[in-house]
Amino acid sequence: MKLITWNVNGIRAVERKGELATLVDAETPDFLLLQEIKGTREQFSKYLTENPHYEQFYHSAEKKGYAGTGLWVRRPVFDSLKKVEFHTDVPQMPNADEGRVSWLSFAIGRRHYDLMSIYFPNGGKSEQAWREKLEFFDSIHAHMNRLRDAGHRVIVGGDMNVAHTEIDIARPKENDGKIGFHPDERAWMDRVTADGWHDAWRAQHPGVVDVYSYWDMVTRARDRNVGWRIDYFLACAKSFKQVVDTDYLDAQMGSDHCPLRMNIDA
Repeated sequence: MKLITWNVNGIRAVERKGELATLVDAETPDFLLLQEIKGTREQFSKYLTENPHYEQFYHSAEKKGYAGTGLWVRRPVFDSLKKVEFHTDVPQMPNADEGRVSWLSFAIGRRHYDLMSIYFPNGGKSEQAWREKLEFFDSIHAHMNRLRDAGHRVIVGGDMNVAHTEIDIARPKENDGKIGFHPDERAWMDRVTADGWHDAWRAQHPGVVDVYSYWDMVTRARDRNVGWRIDYFLACAKSFKQVVDTDYLDAQMGSDHCPLRMNIDA
């Protein structure tokens, strides 16, 4: 199965540019995880809500034009799944009204899967926003563990808004201690990986540098590849054993983030 996660920075905008269709037509993902959709189903086109090739789920923020997540499942795959349930809630998670989690649980044969598309908060607006970001991290980690410990195969994809190590950011010294590369955020990633969760791309590409998933548009940072690797697939041990390959699709335009693709042997 092919999974792709992408922070689209506005799904209507990336559709108008033709870039969403470009990705879908070129890659034909079985599961497409979307973040920062910035809209509601009522505002979306038929391509986004009645696509003949995909079953489409969304969790929109209460605030208009803000945050939100989604999950698309290719119809032949969706029809083969059992016990399908769509969820949007995580216990004790702050920012619950911002549509930050779209979570699909299903069975393939005897295997139970949980696939989560998550848009982690930035945390830079205020001291309260910063505290809520750290609380969000911890609530997601606890929930990931609950699902895994129940014997499920768990995959979390999305914009996690943190560069883990110095090789995950183009200018680590200049950004040390700043939001997105703060020691407290990086420590969360340390805890998650120490707890048996795999950053799928990094685990398959140890030591590789100059690969990023986000670039500031104002400074045209993408042209100079001055970026941050902040979009991930995190997989539990059982799921990671099924991972075939992972790649950042950095040639894909349309957003200030690029998609991340992961193929798994389900």
